[in-house]
Order: sequence, then C-alpha cells, then structure tokens
Amino acid sequence: MYSVIDLRFQDRPEIIAAYVVPGPAGVALVETGPGSTVAQLEAGLAQLGLRWRDITDVLVTHIHLDHAGAVGHVARASRARVYVHPVGAPHLLDPSRLLASARRLYGEQMEALWGEFLSVPGDRLHVVEDGETIPAAGRRFRAVETPGHARHHHAYLLDGLCFTGDIAGARLPRQRHIRLPTPPPDIDLPAWHASLKRLHDLRPDALLLTHYGPVTSEPRRHLEAVGERLQAVAEFVYRRWQAGESVEAMIAAYSDWVAEQAKAEGADADAVARYEVVVP
Repeated sequence: MYSVIDLRFQDRPEIIAAYVVPGPAGVALVETGPGSTVAQLEAGLAQLGLRWRDITDVLVTHIHLDHAGAVGHVARASRARVYVHPVGAPHLLDPSRLLASARRLYGEQMEALWGEFLSVPGDRLHVVEDGETIPAAGRRFRAVETPGHARHHHAYLLDGLCFTGDIAGARLPRQRHIRLPTPPPDIDLPAWHASLKRLHDLRPDALLLTHYGPVTSEPRRHLEAVGERLQAVAEFVYRRWQAGESVEAMIAAYSDWVAEQAKAEGADADAVARYEVVVP
C-alpha cells in the first residue's frame, strides 16, 4: 500500500521519511523532505520505478523545512497537486517570511541543512480544511487538523494508516525512546494534547512517522506515551524557568536530560546522536 523513502538527511539513515502511495489514478507523495535531499528523493523514486512525472499528488503535514522544503521543486518537476493546511498555504506561495524565521534559528547553517525552498505555483496549490477528503492518486485521504506542534498541521488518514507529521513525535526504528520536536513559535501544549486524543480516538491501525517510519505495534499506546513525554518536558522547562535559570543553562540541562532518557530506554551512542540530528 505504501513505500518509505529514506531521505538520508545529513547523510544519516532513518532521519526523515517520505511516503509513496500508489493508487488507481496516479501516485501520491506524503512529505517531501527538505530541499537539501531532493536528489535522494529522486533516487528513491527511481528505485521504485518512478519518475517525477509519475507523482500526481503531494500531501504535506505542515510547512516546516524538514517536511515540506522540497515541495516547490516536486510541484514544478511533476506538475503534481499540492495539498496543505490553510495557514500554511500562503507560505508555500511566498516562502520569504518562513525562510526569514528559519534563518533566525539556523543562521549560516540554513543552506547546508535545508537547501533551496522553491515556491509552489498557484495553480498547483490546494487548501485543505479539517475533515476534508482528498482524492489523491485515486485514493481517499482524510485530513485531520492536529495543531500543537504547529498551527498549520494536518495528519492524514488512509484506510487505517495515519501519516502523523510531527504531532506523534519522533521515534527511530528499533528504539523505544520518543523525542518531541518543539521548535518556536507555535508550540501549544493544550492543543497538542487535544490532537493526540483526537488521533487516539480515531483508533489508527498504524502511525507513519516522518521521523521515522511505521509504528504498527500498539499505536494508541505510542500516542499516550507522546502525551506523557510532552507533560514531562513542560514540567522540566517550567521548573527551571520559574527558578530564574538562564536559557543557556536550561538548554544544557535539557540536552543532558533527553540524552540520559534515550540511554535509559536502550539507545546506544549512535542512536543518541541520531536523535540529536532529528530533534536538535
């Protein structure tokens, strides 16, 4: 029903996934990864016997660069339809504000990390509302609005599969540890918890994480664990903030804390380092 392309972000395996879903009316791509991994995406498609022209539809869960940075390139190369949350759509037409915000975070690392972000042609862009059915590749995807990580976030349901973007956290294959992507400026704890409950109540058969791969064993328990980790992260930061700890000290303490959590849950040194690439 679907294939996973490992985009080998920063030349590391199993960091960012793109999902290829064939159907009776074409081929859908869920997530494109960043502009810096376009060549790897093209190579992954070729291994599946596909070319750009075969992609008919692209669904992005949200517009952060690691999920949608290559969407303009894919739309131009394939002429595919692009489906996106209404808050994210203007930034795909004109990414200047999005890129300016990202540069504040990444500075001189922007190009090496994310590559080029091309705008999506207006005639390719389709705004998707909550609950809408998307006829991508002749299949019936359902958009589920899931804010918390970002205001412009959708998960997508297809026959029991749930493409989760970042709302279900990051968990590397063969690992138990869950890492939460919490970049500024849109983190909303109550909304994130509500989104997790909404997905939990939909009873998906599998979660397809962008970071990284399928969760097929107890997907609802995974969603519960994300909520527990989210609460623990909030409490960790809150206590130090209230105590007047400096940002620099909090970052150092948090980095040590999440690394120790990963180790306690069985991650070796390589896995700990890869988690830091997924969610620095």
